[in-house]
Amino acid sequence: MATLPAQELTGELPDPPEFSAQSEPVFVSVSDILEYKALPEYSEPDWVTSKYVDAGTLPPVGERLPKEPMVYKAANMPDGIGVYGDTMRHVIGGRPEGWNYIGGQSQGWGGIDIGLSECLTRTGPLFTIKADELEPMPNLAKSWEWSEDGRELTMHLIEGAKWSDGDPFDADDVMFYWEDNVLDQNVSPLNGGTPETFGEGTTLEALDPYTIKWTFKEAFPTQYLYAMAYGTFCPGPSHILKPEHPKYSDNTYEEYKNAFPPEYLNIPVMGAWVPVEYRPDDIIVMRRNPYYWKVDEQGNQLPYLNEMHYRLSTWADRDVQAVAGSGDFSNLEQAESYVEALRRSAEDDAPARLQFGARTIGYALRMNLSGNGWGEPDARAQAVRELNRDLDFRKAVTMAVDRQRLGESLVRGPFTAIYPGGLYAGTTYYDKDSTVYYPYNLEAANELLDGLGLEDTDGNGIRNFPEGTANGADVEITLLANTDYGTDTNLAEGVIAMMEPLGLRVIANFQQGTARDDMAQAGQFDWNVERQGAEMVSVVQGTSALAPTGPRTHPFHRAGTDGTLDLLPFEQELVDTVNAFIATSDNAERAELMKQYQQIFTENVYSVGLTQYPGALIINKRFANIPAGAPIFMFNWAEDNIIRERVYVPEDKQASYELHPETLPGEPGSDGPM
Repeated sequence: MATLPAQELTGELPDPPEFSAQSEPVFVSVSDILEYKALPEYSEPDWVTSKYVDAGTLPPVGERLPKEPMVYKAANMPDGIGVYGDTMRHVIGGRPEGWNYIGGQSQGWGGIDIGLSECLTRTGPLFTIKADELEPMPNLAKSWEWSEDGRELTMHLIEGAKWSDGDPFDADDVMFYWEDNVLDQNVSPLNGGTPETFGEGTTLEALDPYTIKWTFKEAFPTQYLYAMAYGTFCPGPSHILKPEHPKYSDNTYEEYKNAFPPEYLNIPVMGAWVPVEYRPDDIIVMRRNPYYWKVDEQGNQLPYLNEMHYRLSTWADRDVQAVAGSGDFSNLEQAESYVEALRRSAEDDAPARLQFGARTIGYALRMNLSGNGWGEPDARAQAVRELNRDLDFRKAVTMAVDRQRLGESLVRGPFTAIYPGGLYAGTTYYDKDSTVYYPYNLEAANELLDGLGLEDTDGNGIRNFPEGTANGADVEITLLANTDYGTDTNLAEGVIAMMEPLGLRVIANFQQGTARDDMAQAGQFDWNVERQGAEMVSVVQGTSALAPTGPRTHPFHRAGTDGTLDLLPFEQELVDTVNAFIATSDNAERAELMKQYQQIFTENVYSVGLTQYPGALIINKRFANIPAGAPIFMFNWAEDNIIRERVYVPEDKQASYELHPETLPGEPGSDGPM
């Protein structure tokens, strides 16, 4: 049977509904937010000085800070210079595997890793940076300059900063992360840092303890500055991790990954807080880092908050507790909770305020397009992958999805929008005219599958593979989804139901977050319902993941055991487009390239868009210095966007929530705080 003409299948994409509850940020320059400089004097909480410095167990604060600490400017703080004290009580649904983030261990998500890790650059607060000045903020790398030909980038690290146990931070930590984790194919850093993330053939070397040099194949690839932020270039404490690495020990790689379980407390960090207590299925407690390397303009060492709590509950409970006031912070992203949360926050006695951002949450059905052995598929799975690689099959699947009904199954109202896939409507590089939309059309979808020779040969209501493929068995497809989030499983169940009239049997493979992550990273899935990353929102962050630009960069098409990719022709076009985008800094050219990308992506149904909607930040009203318009997710999650180290609670609003008051982190591996 001939392929149906494309013009008979496409339709007009509806515009997203108007949503008036969204808020707007105040736009500034990076130089308005911070600078690096020495101040005449420094201070810290009085109890730190009296209990630890005066007792001789801790050096004076000035000796614990870098030569030139990062200084946050008071004029950019919404409520000005803060005061010390109090706790931010988080509730999360993830469970930590351990603290070896760069070795591949999940620390529980929900802001834990963002509180522990610092990276070469920083992007979370970029939602407030003027568009014509947009570039990553300095962080562990306080400055950088390009060579004349743009192929070398020299970075200057903060000088004299220390890990939370007092060990110096320097280029050794950076090079251990690069050489023994990113470049080592046996190690998979948690957020997927690979050599290709920073460009094919890129090298990195240390020139001295505080200077590193990147060498790129391209000229001026400023894109990679974004990849040097959370979560693909956040070095770990080499003085602790290196002795456990197989290169320097008798450990296996699995033993290296798991050498620092959650029971291992006081892991050295460069972040503002250090884990000092862990109770399984109960709580993680983090205390202020006495060596933290950032201050305010008056020389007060940050953070202002002494303690962070992470109650190990569920993601749905996070929203409930934040709205009720028993939790302090939530990225409201489960659309099912929106109506009730809005109702409660509008009441006069509501303890929390609710702030919606843009529609930067988007879910897609991603098909495993590797026909080359990634994930070691059996005969059935290999047959499914061959179907996935057929455009008519992908068209049939996308036209069998009733997106309007799928969105309304999550929440009614002006929240969800029809999402065909690709870049999100309302984001910088989105172009509606370049977006190909295949509307819901079950009749046409069934015709396409008939044309592929997929017929119900045994009369059980399920189409069969053609004779000679997978023994002519029923077309059964496994669908991977994350049980940590109700939205993920709800959407997956909707997809399963919508494939039944198409004659496809889709079988749920619902896994908890860490197990789901492991299976997805290993290619052990046919289909995967997943919330997409920053690349579909900002484009300039995580850009290499927009297409299979390297053997391990892409979420649903990677190299097989022989290390090679089997790209479809349109995928090569996507790769070429993304690489051209990375190689240019001309904004007009970039906009045109993303129009091409969007057209190729959506015309070829590179993934099946499901729904798109906004998130909301829920924050207890007692907290100050929360920037206006902070999105729950754009360049990073809201925990990074709001710059938590600057957040404080005024003295008259402080409460007695600290579980370990007037204590500091103990020695690495010791039991509890000092």
